[in-house]
Amino acid sequence: MSSQRGITRQYWVAIRAMIVLTVVLGIIYPLVITGVGLLAPAQAGGSLLTVDGKVVGSSLIGQSFTDKKGNALPQWFQSRPSAAGNGYDGGASSGSNQGTESANLIKAIRDRQAAIVKSDGVAADTIPADAVTASGSGLDPQISPEYAREQVARVAATRGLKESDVAALVESMVRGRALGYIGDPTVNVLQLNIALAALGPNNG
Repeated sequence: MSSQRGITRQYWVAIRAMIVLTVVLGIIYPLVITGVGLLAPAQAGGSLLTVDGKVVGSSLIGQSFTDKKGNALPQWFQSRPSAAGNGYDGGASSGSNQGTESANLIKAIRDRQAAIVKSDGVAADTIPADAVTASGSGLDPQISPEYAREQVARVAATRGLKESDVAALVESMVRGRALGYIGDPTVNVLQLNIALAALGPNNG
């Protein structure tokens, strides 16, 4: 008899635990998260950026500024290369997964360097690493301040703007390390290009 009472007690403990967990995890937790989302609608909605009421992208996911053939558009600041799908594919977030000795990776880096040397008129050994290598996620929306500064002359010339004005714009978009010490300073490319479009004409 005592054995049966013990089994019955275990059943009731399990049932009560299920009810409590259902209420906490199935009702209270979703409501709390929904409330947090309502307090931060931009972040909950994907941190979308708009221009003239039209969504142009997210501040959290990178995108390319190229023509239909994949050629970099000189009037825009260029993003970091992406190995996610066909580029910046949120459904295929990934790096190249190629080692430093990979012939394909070495060729890709050299090809990217050559393209930047030609478009920006700089020496290959001065090009920042993030300009020619993809990130681990392939979705980084930021580039280094060094890469943004390296592009200033080309963007200004293409748009017919003063180089000093474009350089000042870049500096205003530099964001420091998180909490003052985590990571490196960055520049969000989409936000920079939106500000650039407001600065002057597109002469490309």
